[in-house]
Amino acid sequence: MFAIGFVGAGQMATALAKGWQAAGLLGPHCLAADPVEAARTAFTQRTGVPATYHTADLPSSCDVILLAVKPQLMSAALAELAPHLTPNHLLISIAAGYSLDTLAEQLAPGTRLVRVMPNTPALVGACASAYALNASASAEDAVAVQSLFAAVGSTARMPEHLLDAVTGLSGSGPAYAFVMIDALADGGVKMGLARDVAIRLAAQTLLGAAKMVLESGQHPAQLKDAVASPGGTTIAGLHALERGAFRSAIIDAVEASSLRAAELGKRG
Repeated sequence: MFAIGFVGAGQMATALAKGWQAAGLLGPHCLAADPVEAARTAFTQRTGVPATYHTADLPSSCDVILLAVKPQLMSAALAELAPHLTPNHLLISIAAGYSLDTLAEQLAPGTRLVRVMPNTPALVGACASAYALNASASAEDAVAVQSLFAAVGSTARMPEHLLDAVTGLSGSGPAYAFVMIDALADGGVKMGLARDVAIRLAAQTLLGAAKMVLESGQHPAQLKDAVASPGGTTIAGLHALERGAFRSAIIDAVEASSLRAAELGKRG
């Protein structure tokens, strides 16, 4: 179990806290800090973890500090936190685009830092994440981060320069999937299905397709081809997607999100 301090009590912090709680990883001394009263109240109601106004309250009881604030708010949070940190603290940042070097510049030399890009399906144990460590982080820190994020889905260590691409793909990806579910359901409604039935069918379809990719080991194109019979219904639908530049739009979305993550980091 981990004594985790949450700097920021928003949706991502809540999703991770709920996921770690379900996995039995939250210790008894966890604490969140957020200047917004409504966020503190909602966090505590959903997780049972107490919340305070002051970020400086966290280090005295928490040895792992999760930095879950927006990049543009990070400097202020670090300024309040830094005087209270010791070599015993591990800091994990989930701020999009905010580099390990930029974090380190605002903290004492030797501070143990990890940068992680998770996504909100952590709330249901289906997070996709990747992480990178700075030179001061230890092998034990890597094991701890692997344990935390593997407990809420799948995770992998990788070079930090790839984390902006992870942000664009899996960090923002749930939103793209929600749009597709909504669009599939709209199509079903247009063709006569009840809304609740259409949403359930659309969501289950994406869930099933994702499980087939992960469990079969086959390339998505192979699985797609297996569904598309010659002259059949699926190939007609795929042709309609190609006319609408569906694939290009998804690629563009990943690229735009990745570039925005890098931009936020530079401005942070």
